[in-house]
Amino acid sequence: MSLRRTLTLTTLAALTLATASVQAQTTTHNGGRLRALIAQKQAAAAPAALSAGVQRIADVPYGTDPAQRMDVYVPTSPTTGTNSLVASAVRAPVIFMVHGGGWRHGDKAMGRVVQEKVNRWVPKGFILISINYRMLPDAPVAVQERDVQAALMAAQQRAGTWGGDPSRFILMGHSAGAHLVALLNARAPQALREGAWPWLGTVSLDSAMMNVPARMRAPHLPLYDDAFGTDPAYWVAMSPFHQWTAGAPPMQMVCSAQRADDPCQQSDAMARHVRNQGGRAEVLPQDLDHGEINAQLGLDSDYTRAVEAFMGSLDAEVARRLQ
Repeated sequence: MSLRRTLTLTTLAALTLATASVQAQTTTHNGGRLRALIAQKQAAAAPAALSAGVQRIADVPYGTDPAQRMDVYVPTSPTTGTNSLVASAVRAPVIFMVHGGGWRHGDKAMGRVVQEKVNRWVPKGFILISINYRMLPDAPVAVQERDVQAALMAAQQRAGTWGGDPSRFILMGHSAGAHLVALLNARAPQALREGAWPWLGTVSLDSAMMNVPARMRAPHLPLYDDAFGTDPAYWVAMSPFHQWTAGAPPMQMVCSAQRADDPCQQSDAMARHVRNQGGRAEVLPQDLDHGEINAQLGLDSDYTRAVEAFMGSLDAEVARRLQ
């Protein structure tokens, strides 16, 4: 028996045992829900299915750690199959995507992270970059934010080689990634002093951690303790609300109206805080669950068009390509 077949059988056996363990704990009341949850998780972890005319440049390094990698999605010419942006006189806007996963899990290539976004925006003449970064337990949240900034700076430096415009970046992140891009956006003037190009704005997809101290002082999920610990000074340092600085780019906060922990309340408070200091922030509540906020962005929907309206308001060339 080949090594590959042995490993495959071992993996299948492990999956069977895990599934059996879950099924053994189900009851007539919750069995259907748990089975649906298992199916949902398996589908969410699947890699993206890309449309014709999209090329993925995989695992571009921005640091020495194996986790410090990014995938770059570019449109291709139907006749040559090569990047159709390189010869263009007008450089392409770039959507810079940061996955979620509780600051501990997740991957840049998962279908829910990139599939619908890539398939909608790359054929319109955008570049989409999806990054990995070091995570818990190896890297605390402060290091994760530094990785996101390092990836952004590396992507901006190389954007021209892919046909992109380093001055037309839009940051985007979901869940933990939404918190990380919101934190980086809040501290944009510092990032610029450290060598980043100015970016157009940020779309934060369903973070409940805009105000970290407020969340940590209220009843909360254990994953927040893993990420933010017990030091109030660290909470403040990792809080977009407290770190917001004049000159930060505009931000749109998408929030799930279905969540019991009410991320929209934090988003509303963050938007008021930013506007009171002369900045621009808006909130987009959606009747979608936490995962759908991510997976369904890019589908032909009022939700996607509302996000695109914000994106288009940031730059005339972005608006032109979204038409």
